[in-house]
Amino acid sequence: MLKVCIFGGGAIGGYIAGHLARSGLCEVSVVARGATLDAIRSNGIRVVTPAEDFTVRVNARSDSRELGVQDYVFITLKAHQVGGALDQIGHLMDRSTVVLPPTTGIPYYFFHAARGALKDRQMQRIDPAGRQWLALPPQQVLGCVYWIGAHPVEPGVIAQDGAKAGCPIGELDGSRSARVDRLSELLSASGIASKVNDDIRSAIWIKFVNSLCWNPVAVLTQATLGEMRDAGDIVAIVKAMMLEADALAQRLDIAIGPDPDKRIAMTLSATHHKMSMLQDLEAGRALELDALTESLYAVRELAEMRTPVLDSILAMARLRAQTAGRNGAATHA
Repeated sequence: MLKVCIFGGGAIGGYIAGHLARSGLCEVSVVARGATLDAIRSNGIRVVTPAEDFTVRVNARSDSRELGVQDYVFITLKAHQVGGALDQIGHLMDRSTVVLPPTTGIPYYFFHAARGALKDRQMQRIDPAGRQWLALPPQQVLGCVYWIGAHPVEPGVIAQDGAKAGCPIGELDGSRSARVDRLSELLSASGIASKVNDDIRSAIWIKFVNSLCWNPVAVLTQATLGEMRDAGDIVAIVKAMMLEADALAQRLDIAIGPDPDKRIAMTLSATHHKMSMLQDLEAGRALELDALTESLYAVRELAEMRTPVLDSILAMARLRAQTAGRNGAATHA
């Protein structure tokens, strides 16, 4: 039976672990800590969706060495937490382990197996000294995009926001492999729609831009998606940010999927959802603004383009985070 470890027991990690464990199709474990670890050990993981409400027991540990080598490892930490967890993640891996790192920002492996001049380009802004590149070799990575709106009701209890949730996955070179097909089938059978995408780089870009645009605006407005929609002018600002980001993609020969209007409509369909960064702000957790900002700067330097609208919104969001005492020192270009 396949061994799957979810490294991080928050909203996305708990959602995936709960569905996989309920399916009984693989051996599921979770690496968590603190109140989340205690809750999962005592009560299991509870997942509440618009269609169902279920609780399932999961093997939860704080020390990854107790779990051994895994077939698949989902890293569902915040981007800024990954560097400090590399040693723990390493205990779960051998050369055949498949890893799915977070993609809130542009991931360190983004240009691995890309075509053209940027093939295998490493980005020091995103991965200083290439630590992730070495610890989580890109050839062992599957790209994954979490289109899962969810929030923790309390430790170990995850609620889905919106009617749909899924996570497309894909090989970075666009090929169709046994390992990607196997995981796609496993996730889909567990209740999480997971199509194999032959251009996962484009899908990662679209999710990055979605986070880059909606999350800082959510921090500034402290509004749900429905409230931002009803405010009128806010959506126009988000669209201007998206167009600016997509211009970078065109310069870097990154394919762009649906136009901004369709992507905005998809996001706004989860009207009651609070963007993850707003959830973190309200809970007093550190924000992922640095990850988004450094990702933007990294690709902006490659494209040799300016992004004045995005820069302005991010600057205000960073100040908002600082005045709330949530994000530490500002990030500078």
